Amino acid sequence: MDQFLAFMVVGLSTAAVYAVIGTGLVVTHATTGVFNFAHGAAGMLSAFAYWQLAVGWGWPVPLALAFVLLVLAPAFGLFVERVLMRPVQALGEAERLVMTVALLTGCIALARWVWDPNTARPLTPFFADRPALGIGPAAVTWHQAITMAVALAIAAALWFLLHRTRVGTEMRASVDDRSLAGLTGADPLRATRLAWVLGIQLAAVGGILIAPAVALDAQQLSLLIVSAYTAAVFGRLRSLPLTFLGALVVGLLEAYLAGYLPRNDYLPGLRLAAPALLLFLALLAFPHRRLRGRDRTPVRVPLPTARGSLLLAGATVLFGLVLVTVLTEDVVVSYGTLFPLGVIALSFVPLAGYTGQISLCQLSIAGIGAVVWGHLGAHGEPWALPAAILVAAAVGALIALPALRLSGIYLALGTAAFAVVLDRWIFTLPAFEILGVRVAFFEQGSVAVTGPDLFGLHLTSPAQLLLLSAVCLALVSLGVAALRRGRFGRRLIALRDSEAAYATLGGRLLVTKTAVFTLSAGIAGLGGALYGMQLQTVTAEQFNLVAGLPVFLIAVIGGLGAVGTGLFTGIAFVVPAQLLHGAGPWAHDVTALLVALAGMGLAQSPSGVVARIRAEWAPLGRDRPLLYTLLSVLGVCWLLAALDTASGWLLLVIAVGTALLLRTRAAAQRPPSDIPPEWWGLRRPWRPEDGEVLSRATSAAS
Repeated sequence: MDQFLAFMVVGLSTAAVYAVIGTGLVVTHATTGVFNFAHGAAGMLSAFAYWQLAVGWGWPVPLALAFVLLVLAPAFGLFVERVLMRPVQALGEAERLVMTVALLTGCIALARWVWDPNTARPLTPFFADRPALGIGPAAVTWHQAITMAVALAIAAALWFLLHRTRVGTEMRASVDDRSLAGLTGADPLRATRLAWVLGIQLAAVGGILIAPAVALDAQQLSLLIVSAYTAAVFGRLRSLPLTFLGALVVGLLEAYLAGYLPRNDYLPGLRLAAPALLLFLALLAFPHRRLRGRDRTPVRVPLPTARGSLLLAGATVLFGLVLVTVLTEDVVVSYGTLFPLGVIALSFVPLAGYTGQISLCQLSIAGIGAVVWGHLGAHGEPWALPAAILVAAAVGALIALPALRLSGIYLALGTAAFAVVLDRWIFTLPAFEILGVRVAFFEQGSVAVTGPDLFGLHLTSPAQLLLLSAVCLALVSLGVAALRRGRFGRRLIALRDSEAAYATLGGRLLVTKTAVFTLSAGIAGLGGALYGMQLQTVTAEQFNLVAGLPVFLIAVIGGLGAVGTGLFTGIAFVVPAQLLHGAGPWAHDVTALLVALAGMGLAQSPSGVVARIRAEWAPLGRDRPLLYTLLSVLGVCWLLAALDTASGWLLLVIAVGTALLLRTRAAAQRPPSDIPPEWWGLRRPWRPEDGEVLSRATSAAS
């Protein structure tokens, strides 16, 4: 009984922290309509800042607390509202989600850059020198008592603010109809600003309170928010009492699992994954109207032409040939993951780009493909590659089932929870048997991966594997482009525009969603197998949720509806990191920070960078003399680099400079592009995508 009460005290203390953080999520979402994925990262940065002031610089604890909670946290909240969220407020839910994911990635990268993750930074609990308080047979430390008291005080203060003050009424009214709230004399902008400040302050309080109980680690503290996600979903993102109830359930569940879970090789990961598993179940168990909201998708999905798709595929293979002929073998190893990551990123295009279904577990599914290939293709058996694709596709079909109940941010939450469950529990399981079939994942360590046997040749060298990955990326790009042009692709676009209208007109939601999730997961599984071949050894950490967020961000930056996003993501993810690799160990964090900053600039180009690049370089492609000149210069530079007769950097400067010069000249000769639609086909040639553009415009007008 004493042990039961002791675990209850620990659970109540942890639940109090989750309640504080969860209420911050509820306040932000209930006022602004934005679910802040970076909420935990804000608490993490606050905990690091508090450590720096109180321990690193020796400030008095009250002064350090006041500076973090009353100066740094409000300033950060104002920055997020004014600089990041306000520009994307008029865009769809996916764009706002991407902004918070970019902020999460940037906060983790910034913390790792400023505070060396290899240095321990312990935080002393409040009043640690005082004896614990005795409540019956249980002992409650002063830090635990303060945590629970702060949670109760915050709950009372928030309830009073939201229900008994004019400012709170403005905050609750702004999310339902900002224009109507403004007509009644309210100030929606002030309410939004206050919500972000309060939300970040609550995250800071939670981060500081829980930091003494865990290691000051950027990733671990940021992912503690998964438990707060569960509490907020219990409250359906609106109810503070239900949020506290959810926090109580999560906190006590974690404590009792830690104390009473049987000790064996299969269950330790269950305790770590329990909050994410509970979040996944809560999303399915609470069929609330707000959990079924449809994402607004104002960004048009481009229609790739057959000629453009073939050019992209050819350019992809040609780029692979350039890399293997110009770079040395050790450098080819560094660039080998470019094309596999491109395949994984391309799995977002049919799912998120065509269908509007947001998934954050694509890299985790790629990990399944890598593991299946590593075990079944240990000797290069070619049949193991289709097997890896099929197993990953089956996992995608499994994920499609909750997709029928959820959409938008809630589907993103569900897939994020699925990724955490895989990372913390499933991937850590030892090998086991089901009906006589041996099932193995990473076997609590790493898995060796080799190349395949194709046409009697065992592909093992970095150059061979890079070319194989380039060919696969080219073929998958052709397939995704053909999907967009086909009948099924038009069905996916219709589903993206309106699920209700699609079902009303006879569309089969279950079949369509299952098919697109299966297809997307199969592509990710192929990318994971290729990724494992390049790395030769894979671990579970390489496929966790945090590792997959930059891939998702770069794919969004490139444009989820563009087929060229695959190649763009591979280049943007690998090339800058390799160029900065020699600068020091901090280069990786700087690269991740640059990716996050690029994601934060999404409002400047919601259609993606690939579409802009295509529009800017299209005039050069239509000018045959200038195009042939550019190809000749590039060919000469390639030959000189392959023969090692000139400096690679000099040739790169010449090639890039020539391309920019010719593009500028072609743009100067381009006729005006602002031709009214009624003159399309007369003053300029008719394009394949014009019919769809006109159909959409006519439908919107009617």
